[in-house]
Amino acid sequence: MAERLPRRVGVIFGGQSGEHEVSVVSAQYVMAAARDRFQVMPIGVTRTGAWLTPEETERQLEREDAAFHKTLELPGAGEPALSGAKGLLSRPEALASLREIDVAFPLIHGPFGEDGTLQGLLALAGVPYVGAGVAASAIGMDKALMKRIFRQAGLDVVDHLVVRLSEYKAGAREIGDAVEASIGYPAFVKPANGGSSVGISKVRSREDLGPAVCLAFRYDRKLLVERAVEAREVECAVLGNDDPKASPLGEIRYTREFYDYEAKYLDPGTQLIVPAELPQETAQRIQELAVRGYRAIDCAGMGRMDFFLAQDGQVYIDEINTVPGFTPGSMYPLLWQHAGLSYGDLIGRLVELALERHKERVRG
Repeated sequence: MAERLPRRVGVIFGGQSGEHEVSVVSAQYVMAAARDRFQVMPIGVTRTGAWLTPEETERQLEREDAAFHKTLELPGAGEPALSGAKGLLSRPEALASLREIDVAFPLIHGPFGEDGTLQGLLALAGVPYVGAGVAASAIGMDKALMKRIFRQAGLDVVDHLVVRLSEYKAGAREIGDAVEASIGYPAFVKPANGGSSVGISKVRSREDLGPAVCLAFRYDRKLLVERAVEAREVECAVLGNDDPKASPLGEIRYTREFYDYEAKYLDPGTQLIVPAELPQETAQRIQELAVRGYRAIDCAGMGRMDFFLAQDGQVYIDEINTVPGFTPGSMYPLLWQHAGLSYGDLIGRLVELALERHKERVRG
C-alpha cells in the first residue's frame, strides 16, 4: 500500500493593507508549525497586489533576518509595479500555484485578503480554504454592516452613526448636529472597512470632528461615529464550523488613550492578560455571546470576537476578526493554548475544518 503523502497547504500572506508586515510574521510562524504535518507552500502577495510563486516567496524569506519583519517585493530589478487585479492576472505562473495545493491558509489582513475577495477567488478555483466564507468575511470587514447584523441578532452594540462620504459632502453641518444629538462626546470616528485601528480618532468636541472625519475618509467612503464607553476590552477566540466552541477569555490593557496600531504592535506597555480576571458568570456570558455573534454572520473555521465590558456590567460586542493575527504573541493562538490546544494542533484543526466545510459545499 502506497504511503499517503502529506497534504499540501498553501499559506497566502502579505497583501496591500497596513498590516502587511504583521501578516508576514504570522505566516512564518504558521508555516514553521505546519511543516511537522503538512507540505507547506508559501504564496506571497506584495504591497501592490502582485502574487509571487512559492519559489519566489521562499527566496525572499530566506534573505531576511531572524526578526522576520519584511515587505514582499516583485523579483528582479526595475520590475514595473503591478496593482490590484492587474497584479494578479499579469503573473499567471504565480496564480497557477493554486492548482498545486490541497488547502489554502489565507493570512492576509484587510482589503483583498480579509474582505471576501480572496475567499471568492479560492471558492471559484475550487480550493478548500481556512476560515470564514465569502459572505462572513465581507460582513466581518464592514463594521457598519456587521453591527447591524449583531443588533438584529439581539446582541448589544455601542451606539453609533454611519456616515457616507456623499452624505458628509452634502451636509457636514447636519452630520455634526446628528452626532451631538444621538452620540455625544467623547466619541470615536473610524473607517467602516479597515483593521489595526488605522484611521481611527478619538474626538472630544465638535471642533475635533471635522479633522477626524477627513482622516477616516482617507481609508474608506463610509465611516462610523461611535460613542466612547469606559470599559475593559475583552476578547474570545471561537473555533469551529456548525458547532463552534469558545475559548477562555483574554483582556487587553494598554497605556495609550486607545488600542491603536502603535498600542497593538509597538508599545511595550500593552499587556495581554490570559485568562482575563473576571467572575465566572461574566466570563460564561461573554463566551455565549461570542458564539452567538459568530453564528449571526455565519462564520466558519475561526474568528476572534472583541467585546467591551462597561463599568456597570453591560457587555457590548464590538467586532469579529475573521483573520486574526497568528504570531506567538497574538491573542487568538494564546487563548487556545491556555485551553490546552497547542499552536501546531490549532493549525491542524483549522485545516481539518476547511476540508470538512469544502466537502459539505461540494455535496450541496
